[in-house]
Amino acid sequence: MTSPTDPSFIQREANQFALLNQRRFGPFFWTQFCGAANDNLFKFAFTVMVTYQLSVSWLPVSLAGLVIGALFILPYLLFSATSGQLAEKYEHTVIMRWVKNCEIGIMVLAAVGFLTEQAAVLLLCTFLMGLHSTVFGPVKYSYLPRVLDEHELTGGNGMTEMGTFVAILLGNVAGGLLVAMPEIGHASVALACVAVAVFGRWMSGRIPSLTATHPHEAINWNPISETLRNLTLARANRQVFQTLLGISWMWFFGAVFLSQFPSFAKEVLHGDAQVASLLLVLFSVGIGAGSLLCEYLSRGRVEIGLAPLGAVGMTLFAVDLYVASSHLVFSELMGIQAFISHTEHWRIMADLFLLSLFTGIYSVPMYALIQIESKAHEVARIIAANNIINALFMIASSLIAGVMMGAGATVPDIFFWTGVANAVVTLAIFLAEPSYLHRFAAWLRGV
Repeated sequence: MTSPTDPSFIQREANQFALLNQRRFGPFFWTQFCGAANDNLFKFAFTVMVTYQLSVSWLPVSLAGLVIGALFILPYLLFSATSGQLAEKYEHTVIMRWVKNCEIGIMVLAAVGFLTEQAAVLLLCTFLMGLHSTVFGPVKYSYLPRVLDEHELTGGNGMTEMGTFVAILLGNVAGGLLVAMPEIGHASVALACVAVAVFGRWMSGRIPSLTATHPHEAINWNPISETLRNLTLARANRQVFQTLLGISWMWFFGAVFLSQFPSFAKEVLHGDAQVASLLLVLFSVGIGAGSLLCEYLSRGRVEIGLAPLGAVGMTLFAVDLYVASSHLVFSELMGIQAFISHTEHWRIMADLFLLSLFTGIYSVPMYALIQIESKAHEVARIIAANNIINALFMIASSLIAGVMMGAGATVPDIFFWTGVANAVVTLAIFLAEPSYLHRFAAWLRGV
């Protein structure tokens, strides 16, 4: 078996983009890219179908998006802990290929659901795709520290984060465009979902094999007790646990903005669906740009001092987005061209792009820190614990935003208070783990 450190297929280069040409990273990157793209292609096409094209008495349009989102995230709560165990007991490539085989089967079933317009079948596939992503998550982040040198981890995580958000963007755009095609929309979505799954499986076959980190691990199939054990394991290392909370807060922060884009575009910016899509593009491209920028800013090492820099930018531009959007003059719904022609909207677009850019800068060094500070045979379970906390934070974000809107808050109000909360929460995390602020001060001095 060829080792991923074998010089016969590795050329270690500083440029993060050069990793795409290397067997230890390139196939893995495209495997995870296809998975994220397919998740969102399928989910968005299904959401559009039940919202605009298919009348389902037991699934009201007002609840469709919420139900689909909840079903997708439910497996993260139920099975993340078990997924972490599997990632340590079995070889990474075995799990990746098994997951991709399952994805093909799920997408074939989804194709039947689209072609026959069976919402119940597609809801089942939503849950199964959530399970597919749940199992893949711990493998995804525990694979990187085993094949990348420490000085490459920031770049590798930045590429992975960028790829994930670009895949989310492309998946949403493709799903919306394909399902709306007259007469052949559902067939087009069905074919695309299966094709992406097959390509992802082919790429997973090119990932180099690794030995299992903990092959004698006894699998605990009780999700409740294993979840508690995972969280206890994560809390054993204070620095790692504070970092997990910091990452989960990032998902809370991002979920607030992503969930409010349709309402923000229509009710505040007076834009149509194309403007809502523009907001999604700006947000996704911004996170991708920030993620890639981390390698340059980190000066060739894992630099956790970037996290406070990212947090400052997140708060600054979230608050400015509130200021810029609070006093817009009402007008008729406008498309992208009309929206961009108004100069007062440029500040809003810049705020949104920079807000997401700093979110990418905030998150990448945190993932890298978890990978180098956790024990090699525990990384997968630590990531699994992170996924559990992420899911809880994202659910909390939806509930809190719903309560605020029920109390009369506007979308800009929600953005403002999210920015303020970001300052409070991240400062609390950095004070609880002072190494972030120490490294930030050192980074500013160029040390």
